[in-house]
Amino acid sequence: MSAAAEYTQEFVDVDGERIGVQVYPEPEQPDAPVVLVWPAMGVRARYYRPLAAALRAAGLAVVVADLRGTGASTPAPSRRSRYGYAELAGDVGAVLEALKPRLDGRTRLLLGHSLGGQAALLHLALHGQDAVDGLALVAVGIPHWRSYPGRRGYGVLPYTQGIAATAALLGVWPGWGFGGRQARGVIRDWAHTARTGRFPRLDGVDAEAAVRGLRLPVLAVSVDDDQYTPHATMDHLCAKLTAAPVLREHYTVADAGAPLDHFTWVRAASPLAGRVAAFAAGLPRRR
Repeated sequence: MSAAAEYTQEFVDVDGERIGVQVYPEPEQPDAPVVLVWPAMGVRARYYRPLAAALRAAGLAVVVADLRGTGASTPAPSRRSRYGYAELAGDVGAVLEALKPRLDGRTRLLLGHSLGGQAALLHLALHGQDAVDGLALVAVGIPHWRSYPGRRGYGVLPYTQGIAATAALLGVWPGWGFGGRQARGVIRDWAHTARTGRFPRLDGVDAEAAVRGLRLPVLAVSVDDDQYTPHATMDHLCAKLTAAPVLREHYTVADAGAPLDHFTWVRAASPLAGRVAAFAAGLPRRR
């Protein structure tokens, strides 16, 4: 088995469901910073093996979780599924709590890709930020239709709302050409951000206000040729982080030495992993 493929599969029980967690071997550096990766909508944790290998080579310990209902996380979304963004955010906290014995005394960082980045951000905003020291967002944006360049937004709006209407009608999103099979609540909340440019209220809480109160360091990296979250959509998200110190960067084809888009950056992540490691090294030491 290649170094990029080695991990131990574990599970965290949440609300009668199981969140799959892939724990990679520790790097040689004792007490290395720990990075917990949250994937994009419909993308399995195992897809991030090249990223995990690059992060480990950069001296970081790596854990990758499957989003609820994806990959090793169970059950698969169905008409019975009632969860949305609030539950995805809660899952982040449940995994952090389960990993706590391995995290104590170490710098810890959440790294989110696309929907996984939104879930990580919302967890910190809604449930407190003391459990981690920093947040890295890669190819994460608010897909507000007005943020897309040119006339593209006029296609984004009916596309996203059509998916939401289909999910509401069928009771689940079947994954027809986008996002994999998803609970209708996830699609509902995602479509809300596309329509309004704002996070929905979650469990009665004003998520927009909560995000504005986030104060921990954030590394926000957009990616060349990102077909789903072009850098303007990440700028839209970063504008909400009014109290957080944000390091805004862009990962280019020249940096990577390979073609990039919303997904393929994972396969050419070595230079980006170096940036993440440098960001983690610059975080205040946990006492």
